[in-house]
Amino acid sequence: MRIRGMRRSTAVLASGAVLTVLCGCTVQASGEEQRSPVRIELPSETPSPKSDPSGPSDDKPSSRPPTPAAPPAVLWSRGDTGRDVRELQARLRQIAWLFDGPTGTYDDLTEQAVRGFQGKRGLPKTGKTDEVTWQRLLRMTREPGKWDLYLMGGQPADPPDARCLTGRVLCVSKSSRTLRWMIDGRSVLTVPVRFGSQYTPTREGVFSVYWKSRHHVSTLYDSPMPYAMFFSGGQAVHYSSDFAATGYAGASHGCVNVADERAIAEMFAQVETGDKVVVHW
Repeated sequence: MRIRGMRRSTAVLASGAVLTVLCGCTVQASGEEQRSPVRIELPSETPSPKSDPSGPSDDKPSSRPPTPAAPPAVLWSRGDTGRDVRELQARLRQIAWLFDGPTGTYDDLTEQAVRGFQGKRGLPKTGKTDEVTWQRLLRMTREPGKWDLYLMGGQPADPPDARCLTGRVLCVSKSSRTLRWMIDGRSVLTVPVRFGSQYTPTREGVFSVYWKSRHHVSTLYDSPMPYAMFFSGGQAVHYSSDFAATGYAGASHGCVNVADERAIAEMFAQVETGDKVVVHW
């Protein structure tokens, strides 16, 4: 019997393929043995993703929790003081969230105003001025001027004029918009003041108080002038409710307006007829 030898192989097709080798004989007659093909597994050149030892598989979520975002930094809150708080209050006044001040102190009214501003714009209503709140307020308002910042007082007074250093003097500075009540060179009270407009200017020079009128009403303008201390014609130092309400947005008709009623009442009780008045730059 003749047996024809035969050998066949298959090429490796790709990384990780199976090489099949057939070797042996083809049976030509009964009774002869047929050999089974031999299968040889070749290792893969690139591990499968699931067996990659370098990290977790792509189809499994990470067990690490996400890092929470840091809250915005708080710039100012209740109890803080200073020029920056004045600017915050002045800007809140511009958009009618605050009507008092600026005082330079972050008080309960300021906290309420900030909380209302935040709530209106969908921000967390903390009452604290954080970076997000401040940036939103900056975009909605203008840079406040000097007298916006010191609308209700607190501005630094200029050094007193030399003519104010002796005796009992109402020392009025137009440059710093302040009035000092002084006795022998010592400042007893200092308050912010407002003057006349360019059409009705407050006179400058040295004068004296010639008349006091606690409940005075102007006969020329029919307006109240409480705690009036007259020093030059119809011009007087007196309390002004308009100054208290609108600040430096307005002007007097030549008088020296005081917005702090309690301070002017105290001053009125101490000043006597004949005391000196100095109005200067």
